[in-house]
Amino acid sequence: MIFKVYYHLNVHEVPVRENTLSLYVEAETEKEVRDQLKGRDLMIEYVQKLEGEHLAYEQASPDFHVEQV
Repeated sequence: MIFKVYYHLNVHEVPVRENTLSLYVEAETEKEVRDQLKGRDLMIEYVQKLEGEHLAYEQASPDFHVEQV
């Protein structure tokens, strides 16, 4: 499955929607995604499972690439 992870680079600042970044990760569960990203200094805001038409929409974006973690 592909998950979209919304995150912030600075874990010491209050999250601001305009500064939210995202990346795509392949994993079986949300817990596995969080475990894979645990070593990075990211403030994970939300992990969203992508499937069906939503996944197809995201894949059509030129910014779509799955992170290798």
